[in-house]
Amino acid sequence: MNDDQPSGNPWIKSLLVWGGIFLALLMVVSMFGARSETGPAIPYSDFRARVASDSVASVEISQDRITGKFTNGDSFSTVPVPGDTTLPQLLQDHDVKYSGKEAEQGSLLVYILAQTLPFLLIVGIAFFALRQVQKGGGSGAMGFGKSKAKMLTERSGRVTFDDVAGIDEAREELEEIVEFLRDPSRFSKLGGQIPKGALLVGSPGTGKTLLARAIAGEAGVPFFTISGSDFVEMFVGVGASRVRDMFEQAKKNAPCIVFIDEIDAVGRHRGHGLGNSNDEREQTLNQLLVEMDGFEANEGIIIIAATNRPDVLDPALLRPGRFDRQVVVPVPDIEGREKILEVHMKKVPLAPDVNARVIARGTPGFSGADLANLCNEAALLAARRNKRLVAMAEFEDAKDKVMMGAERRSMVMTEEEKKMTAFHEAGHAIVSLNEEASDPIHKATIIPRGRALGMVMRLPERDSYSYHRDKMLANLSVSMGGRVAEELIFGHDKVSSGASSDIQYATSLARNMVTKWGMSDKLGPLQYEESQEGYLGMGGSHRTMASDETNKVIDAEIRLLVDNAHARATQILNEQNEALHTLANAMLEYETLSGDEIKQLLETGHIDRPNEPRGPSAPRPVSGSSIPKTGKRLSGGSATPQGA
Repeated sequence: MNDDQPSGNPWIKSLLVWGGIFLALLMVVSMFGARSETGPAIPYSDFRARVASDSVASVEISQDRITGKFTNGDSFSTVPVPGDTTLPQLLQDHDVKYSGKEAEQGSLLVYILAQTLPFLLIVGIAFFALRQVQKGGGSGAMGFGKSKAKMLTERSGRVTFDDVAGIDEAREELEEIVEFLRDPSRFSKLGGQIPKGALLVGSPGTGKTLLARAIAGEAGVPFFTISGSDFVEMFVGVGASRVRDMFEQAKKNAPCIVFIDEIDAVGRHRGHGLGNSNDEREQTLNQLLVEMDGFEANEGIIIIAATNRPDVLDPALLRPGRFDRQVVVPVPDIEGREKILEVHMKKVPLAPDVNARVIARGTPGFSGADLANLCNEAALLAARRNKRLVAMAEFEDAKDKVMMGAERRSMVMTEEEKKMTAFHEAGHAIVSLNEEASDPIHKATIIPRGRALGMVMRLPERDSYSYHRDKMLANLSVSMGGRVAEELIFGHDKVSSGASSDIQYATSLARNMVTKWGMSDKLGPLQYEESQEGYLGMGGSHRTMASDETNKVIDAEIRLLVDNAHARATQILNEQNEALHTLANAMLEYETLSGDEIKQLLETGHIDRPNEPRGPSAPRPVSGSSIPKTGKRLSGGSATPQGA
């Protein structure tokens, strides 16, 4: 059974134990206190001498002890000499009051108890402490080998499959496991066996842990949860012991579900570690492999694990019979994002103008966690503005904050820097409008957000699952638009470092086109570079698989792609010079323009706005200390991913 649910009241047990310890201490103190009340012991000869000198007032005589008081009121005690029959006569001669006293019953037992009780008390306290440590479920000094798995009890905040949206295929896979637990005969009569394990694979924030909680809420069977890092300790053999203990708990509660979060912490490829082949991590993994599908079958135990790095898991862990199913939990598409937003919007009082479909279209690439954060930010913005309902304006502002960062209105640029930023962003926008394969412009701004001093955000009209050569070439041209606009307007010597992020994006995209996607006519459709230990194959470190001569050709091809994009952007901006100045001046006046407003401006020469524009005359603090000495300006560029 789970240690988190002990039988009986632990407070009563602790109270009884400490009450017993207190009574034992009180008994010891009372024994020694009673012994001290008899007064100091004196030799029998001194006692007779004191009687002869009329210094003794009264005595009590028992078989083994004489107690009494001197004439000054002090107490004393002494041990009589056996066979002394002259003592009564001596006491009478000196007018000493004396009386007999019965011998104390059980004095030997009291003596033995007084001698052994402190030792027994120490042993009892030590035993009690060890018992408490061993009950710690792996958290104490004697519980290293105990499993840290916790039985999940949904007393409050119960999650069901109704709370999971946007990942329908993954939910259906796991709903079948729940049905198997509820009614196994439905499947077993056709020869089907219950799956032993399911591996949830997906990027961070896509809802893997939420799915596991939904299974716990729907299954109606014991649900144990543990993290992969909870198995690994600095002591050799502890992880394997915890795996054994976890499965022992699961067997007692079968049928049940065991959820291991971040299993890559313990399930990495064997033999790839820094230690030898018998290190702690590999022992833990070996024990996990044996428990999942070894000599002894664990019937009725379903293992559900989650990871965002399946590429580093050991192949023996992924085979059927251990993890029979690998359930991919993807980033939701526009339909999924709309459903996820509707789930989170149930908790928010909405204004009539809120449209979940519009918000879903404007958030490509957002995971479930990102959308939850978006709804929360919108609610917080509405609260700061003292509104009773959350309107579409709050969702738009929250989306800009999540995607581009918070506005930095306390950061003030000089007029020259503001003008350069306006032309830089106008250059991106003009090139984007003149590239047919480019995504539509959603918004352009010269208000600093996050680390960027300005930004042009482009959003795709629909979700894209692959990228074509013409779109990549268009993105390269758009990324060069800001740098080219600075060169044309301010001259070669006045070009700033504001295009640093654009150059980084263009170089990364061109390198991927040449080395990974086979889009170089000279090098052909060959892979010259591979990623290592990245999230679902993206990011991470890179390893080049080419000779020195081929690397020179790769560098030349990357340079050619970027140079062609630079030339294409230069051609467009030279042809659209008047539009460039018109858009830059409008951005200086309005600071932020939507995509529709940019089109209206370039077609009609003006912008229809019901409210007065915010221009350079708007009050803004003046301080040059906010501008870094390097003059670095990060441009937003494109909202689309940098790699396919």
